[in-house]
Amino acid sequence: MTAYERPSAPGSSGRPGSFVGPGSSGALGADSRDTVGHDAVVLAGGASRRLGGADKPGVRVGGRALLDRVLAACSGAAVTVVVAEPRPTARPVEWAREDPPGAGPLAALDAGLRHTTAAYVVVLSADLPFLDEKTVERLLTALQEAGTEGVLLTDSGGRDQPLVAAYRSAALRRELAALRAEHGELAGLPLRRLTGALELTRITDPVASFDCDTWDDIAAARARIREHGHVLDEWITAVKDELGIDLDVDTGTLLDLARDAAHGVARPAAPLTTFLVGYAAAQAKGGPEAVAEAARKATALALRWAAEADDGTAPPPTAPSGRGTGTSSGTGPGSGTDGGTGAGTAAPEARPDAG
Repeated sequence: MTAYERPSAPGSSGRPGSFVGPGSSGALGADSRDTVGHDAVVLAGGASRRLGGADKPGVRVGGRALLDRVLAACSGAAVTVVVAEPRPTARPVEWAREDPPGAGPLAALDAGLRHTTAAYVVVLSADLPFLDEKTVERLLTALQEAGTEGVLLTDSGGRDQPLVAAYRSAALRRELAALRAEHGELAGLPLRRLTGALELTRITDPVASFDCDTWDDIAAARARIREHGHVLDEWITAVKDELGIDLDVDTGTLLDLARDAAHGVARPAAPLTTFLVGYAAAQAKGGPEAVAEAARKATALALRWAAEADDGTAPPPTAPSGRGTGTSSGTGPGSGTDGGTGAGTAAPEARPDAG
């Protein structure tokens, strides 16, 4: 599958119910794409009954509110609309509200869609702890290539997840208008009344489609991100959000630098050195390339430092701590006698372990 490119206006539709995976080719060629872009609508106003009425979008997983995690995943949207009562968020968004509040997902989607103009729209719920930018790009790429009216994820049981999806905006507006004409209003109508009328492509992704409906789901999500394979990336992302830093750097380079500083100098040198690298990059007003350059210089220094200590050259003679510096009767390191009257030129102490 090719990387997502900005989409064309809604075009021909493909086969309903088709499945797309890596390496598949679609109906739309590069020459049919323009620079329309995509928007995002995030539904965050549910009642959270299975959480006892708790504020689900604000529940934290890995130190970040669920809503903020979803907003990070759809940060590439030209416009992001959150349908809910306004609240502080890590990223700027537009706010909308269904009328009346609590009228259900179709009414909420309709309210959010009124704030968008792009040909494609990503529609998401606010309780997806493992959704990321790559998944959103995958949905958009599949939508371009398959030529259908929408692409949604299915969970481990094969169930459709229409709130982890990308759609052609014109198709959504068409079917919402038809439902409104048929029923007079959208309040209380289930989402399947909309998705059942669309030609859809489905992608199975049990992880990205995992949503948090219960406290057991929350506990499972919190446990997963603390696993060895996930915890570092989760922590770095949480720190960047907390500090308001939108900067992607090569963490492998920084970890190698920390290792070299700890091994070649001393263990406390690792965190202090990486801090100084970050500070230097900030002073240079640079991005990832400035961090990489500062890390390269610091790594080279750490390696030189370690080489000097390990080349077999003895350091200059020093007096043992707490001893005098009187004249020695010896003729070289290790050959003199103290005699109790003062320290002569003493043999250098062995270099302590550098950690």
